[in-house]
Amino acid sequence: MHINTKCVQEGYNPTKGEPRVIPIIQSTTFKYDTAEQLGDLFDLKTDGFFYSRLANPTVAAVERKLASLEGGVGCVLTSSGQSANFFAVLNICQAGDHVISQSAIYGGTYNLFNNTMKDMGIEFTFLKPDATEEEIESAFRENTKCVFAECLSNPSLNVLDVEMYANYAHKHGVPLIVDNTFPTPVNLRPIEYGADIVTHSTTKYLDGHAVSLGGAIIDSGNFNWDNGKYPKLTTPDESYHGIIYTEKFGKGAYIAKLTTHLMRDIGAMMSPQNAFYLNLGLETLFLRMERHCQNAQAVAEFLENHEKVTWVNYPSLKSSSQYEKCMKYMPEGTCGVISFGVKGGRESATKFMNNLKLAAIVTHVADLRTCVIHPASTTHRQMSDEELEVAGVAPDLIRMSIGIEHVDDIIKDIEQSLEKI
Repeated sequence: MHINTKCVQEGYNPTKGEPRVIPIIQSTTFKYDTAEQLGDLFDLKTDGFFYSRLANPTVAAVERKLASLEGGVGCVLTSSGQSANFFAVLNICQAGDHVISQSAIYGGTYNLFNNTMKDMGIEFTFLKPDATEEEIESAFRENTKCVFAECLSNPSLNVLDVEMYANYAHKHGVPLIVDNTFPTPVNLRPIEYGADIVTHSTTKYLDGHAVSLGGAIIDSGNFNWDNGKYPKLTTPDESYHGIIYTEKFGKGAYIAKLTTHLMRDIGAMMSPQNAFYLNLGLETLFLRMERHCQNAQAVAEFLENHEKVTWVNYPSLKSSSQYEKCMKYMPEGTCGVISFGVKGGRESATKFMNNLKLAAIVTHVADLRTCVIHPASTTHRQMSDEELEVAGVAPDLIRMSIGIEHVDDIIKDIEQSLEKI
């Protein structure tokens, strides 16, 4: 099926007399007739639901849909995008391990890696977006367990060369984990270019209405975990009676371990209510992304020609340094997010935002309403000037998320605000 159809139809197939729309199963627990039936679930001998911290029918239906959209074998929904990236790495890393990450990533993810996970004993090497192949090669170590990057970085909008990074990761026997939040599977399916694990902040475009927090982890099922680097997946897990995940679950080993180990112990599961909201967003994702991209392209072209705008970064502009990679990976569109600077730097950026009437100043991005933020003083404010430079976040950078309103109204709002600086 085309991805448009999958957005609407996948994940839930009711039969005679069942609800046509995914029902919200708002229950923490599930009844069984015998102790043996429940025991088999705890021993992973059979599939089923017994506690919503591990699995829930509403959540599972949306997980199936997202796995299908990304072309993976399985998915786990989490309580936030942050927990998704945390689990995706922690599932295969422990104290003493090393991870390679691009530096041009969301500020919260950078802080998670460079502070919280560093305190847990996992070391990170951060590469600039324009790192040479020699620099990428030299970053690998014996204890490197994965490579992480964003397909379209937030907020610097660097387009990841997914194929190249996948090749380097596989050459060294490690998986490539990519965050595909901004493009969504409508515009880019990184598994088709060699990515092994895909994450999302479902809070953004997948939900699309700013009503529910969430994250997702999708496994391609393509990576060979039995290469000597991942004993947690290939040797007995004593907390589950000596089960070996790769032997028991095959291509689903990564997702099985994440669910039965990390979700069991940490419990950052998405709620059934939020999964229901997420599914409503997914059903119209392909329509919204088309409009987001059309509007953003028009706004970017307007800004590029405005005398008070010093620079514009939008990958599908022909003047963009990212244009060639954009056409390779996202020829049908990227996302609705634009970054740009205005004359007068940080002070003018603040004044510009304060004078907007349609666009809202919010700590959010990528929903159907146009919004704006100044990352250096908000989402990335925990980073030093040096770290901001490495992450591609200029002090004057304005991140504007273009919504699905009429594009003429969006441009008029921007125009009247620019006139006042």
